Amino acid sequence: MATMRFSTNLEFNGCLTNLNSPYSQPNSSLTKPFLCVQASKGLSGNESIQFSVKPRGFGRMGVGSSLPKRISRVEAKEGLTYKDAGVDIDAGTELVRRIAKMAPGIGGFGGLFPLGDSYLVAGTDGVGTKLKLAFETGIHDTIGIDLVAMSVNDIITSGAKPLFFLDYFATSRLDVDLAEKVIKGIVTGCQQSDCVLLGGETAEMPDFYANGEYDLSGFAVGVVKKDSVIDGKNIVAGDLLIGLPSSGVHSNGFSLVRRVIERSGLSLKNKLPVGDVTLGEALMAPTVIYVKQVLDIISKGGVKGIAHITGGGFTDNIPRVFPDGLGAVIYKNSWEIPTVFNWIQEAGKIEDEEMRRTFNMGIGMVLVVNQEASQRILNDNHGSQSAYLIGEVAEGEGVRFL
Repeated sequence: MATMRFSTNLEFNGCLTNLNSPYSQPNSSLTKPFLCVQASKGLSGNESIQFSVKPRGFGRMGVGSSLPKRISRVEAKEGLTYKDAGVDIDAGTELVRRIAKMAPGIGGFGGLFPLGDSYLVAGTDGVGTKLKLAFETGIHDTIGIDLVAMSVNDIITSGAKPLFFLDYFATSRLDVDLAEKVIKGIVTGCQQSDCVLLGGETAEMPDFYANGEYDLSGFAVGVVKKDSVIDGKNIVAGDLLIGLPSSGVHSNGFSLVRRVIERSGLSLKNKLPVGDVTLGEALMAPTVIYVKQVLDIISKGGVKGIAHITGGGFTDNIPRVFPDGLGAVIYKNSWEIPTVFNWIQEAGKIEDEEMRRTFNMGIGMVLVVNQEASQRILNDNHGSQSAYLIGEVAEGEGVRFL
């Protein structure tokens, strides 16, 4: 059924989640429907059961997260939500609540495994239903960048440098030319991450996938010294939030995006209202890989916490790095929101609250820093690697927009 593309004697548990992670939080959770359960023997010889719950279309959220449920009668009829698109956050939260009874250490952006004076940091993800747009547009050479980005961007939130990446490519019938395009994108993503494509699995499963379609998943491992891990414990009120811009939708929220496209009646070949790109080109823009920029910023000091803005948006991802009792105030007009998000909101009649907890809204990574570091970061980062002061840490949990 499956063949290895690369020769390696290393077995890696792509679902690794360290139960002793410094990210462990009693109320943390991951949402939605991909559950890996694996019994494994760690390097210390101790056996453990490791759980990882991965989203299809949105990110991981804490059990205690505030999930907006208020929809007016008009909005219920006209305005689209993520749940309308088939992604049920409540079901994912309930699943994680049950898993947390068995494995209370889950919930970080990456799983940390102690090894000497360092942590190995592991992450796994896919690209969700963005693949549907790849099939429709015929754009396959950048989807591999998305795959790498979703994992390496998770593990750098702890300050880890990515070491290697593995991929899984599954299809009904192997189209060698198409697969080569996809893997070429994975190689590019690894080059952008300064890590090695260590191995991969190709699975040919007749009758399981539709003809011409495939699925992807990826697994990244990095390393960080124990005394350098970024865990948010030292964050205090008054610290500032630095946002790094996204290229667009990245790889989350596409179940809702596709429903909006269906409602709009537009083709992926139609131009967006502003600019000279088609809707398909804007939506297929590859996810930004922040590894080099973020590690450079970290090396200069002052970074206390990092949040990867995936599914769950600002509302659920930023609070994950805060100590209890703290929240965020976001300055709404402090960065330029890409045109594609304005189109999605208008075409889908989506309320602001739903947009902010589904999409990155133009900010793919948020760094929590002290005030001195904020000035240096803003002065040093311009052009293709720009940064914005987008908010501050405040007393009181949750995220407020001013």
